[in-house]
Amino acid sequence: MTLFFLILIILASAILGFIILVQSPKGGGLAGNVGGLSNQFMGVKRTADFIEKATWGLASAIVVLSILATMFINRNKGTESQTKIQNIENAIPADQVPSYPTNVPEPNN
Repeated sequence: MTLFFLILIILASAILGFIILVQSPKGGGLAGNVGGLSNQFMGVKRTADFIEKATWGLASAIVVLSILATMFINRNKGTESQTKIQNIENAIPADQVPSYPTNVPEPNN
């Protein structure tokens, strides 16, 4: 289920990035620079309103999807490395672990 939310978040982020790139920093953007197409289709004001609402809607959707994704993360299982460490610790009792020999002669150079 987390993978499903991850895919939705990535898709919403890509669409949000595209919508932000379409906007102009001074308010022109798609609403004013399409060469009259926006006037024929929805009008300048409606296009700007749609883009702004889509930006806020997608940003909100990403936040909500992120919160929902955290609810489905399985926290009962340890990670694979934690499991391996626990298996190693339980495999040999501490009193049977060989210690490093201290009476090893040093090599002559």
